Amino acid sequence: MFSACVESFSNDDPLSGLVLGERPDPSVPDGWTTVSVKAAALNHHDLWSLRGVGLGEDELPRILGCDAAGVDTDGNDVVVHSVISEPSWLGDETLDPKRSLLSERYEGTFAEQVAVPRRNVVPKPERLSFEEAACLPTSWLTAYRMLFTNGGLKPGDTVLVQGAGGGVSTAVITLARAAGLRVFATSRDEAKRSRALEIGAHEAVESGARLPAKVDAVMETVGAATWSHSIKSLKPGGTVVISGATSGPDPSNAELTRIFYLSMKVVGSTMGTREELRQLAAFLEITGTKPLIDRVLPMDQARDGFAAMADGDVFGKVVFTL
Repeated sequence: MFSACVESFSNDDPLSGLVLGERPDPSVPDGWTTVSVKAAALNHHDLWSLRGVGLGEDELPRILGCDAAGVDTDGNDVVVHSVISEPSWLGDETLDPKRSLLSERYEGTFAEQVAVPRRNVVPKPERLSFEEAACLPTSWLTAYRMLFTNGGLKPGDTVLVQGAGGGVSTAVITLARAAGLRVFATSRDEAKRSRALEIGAHEAVESGARLPAKVDAVMETVGAATWSHSIKSLKPGGTVVISGATSGPDPSNAELTRIFYLSMKVVGSTMGTREELRQLAAFLEITGTKPLIDRVLPMDQARDGFAAMADGDVFGKVVFTL
């Protein structure tokens, strides 16, 4: 079957290890099923895999990809939940210390077929195309959990989204506006600030600029470059929810004094559960909200999508079709 996989690691030139070509069909353990992939979305996780993060040389080659929408063996249109917990694990899959993601311990979704536990497929929202549905399992699920499970936000609250442009941040803006929140967004790029307004932000400012008002919560995926601004933008008692650190994990000023003096909360957030994926799907069905897609490419042109993400030249999701 045709696939996109990593065959070697390079931190300086990650795309050098990306290989497009034929790989064996997946093996299917007991309790698993196969999904014929119609569309699969690209994530920063896939770029990190090309750099060797989360994988070892002895695990190569490995098919990349966490996200997919397709058709299961019973003919159902489904979305793949990519967090693989131990079979005996009960409750929140993201808290299982032995959890893994597709493309880490198991072959990923950038292929004509992917094998997953039967419990890891959920119905595809009817309103969404396969390309749109493929965006849900990582970026959009992460955004949903950040806002509503870990951020505890409700209609009328105010939220700041740092670094408008990426898959998670555009999902946060869209979901927050659909849920009745007041949305501020930041970006260094004027064009991305304009796009943030188009997809639902009430105001978009340069990174680090003073906001019109303090916010109830900050959705933080940038890390070191925006951390101090995030904390300074919060109301007393506010919450910063962090799910990534694309600019690095070590801010020059952690703002610890401000955090404890103003009783602020810092909450880590990783992916989401199968039940949250179902809730997200229902939210999109009810509101008519759809994921923002930057570009759709056939899988044999996947290198172009990886290059665009590596260069930061995306606004929304990159999706591959098969």
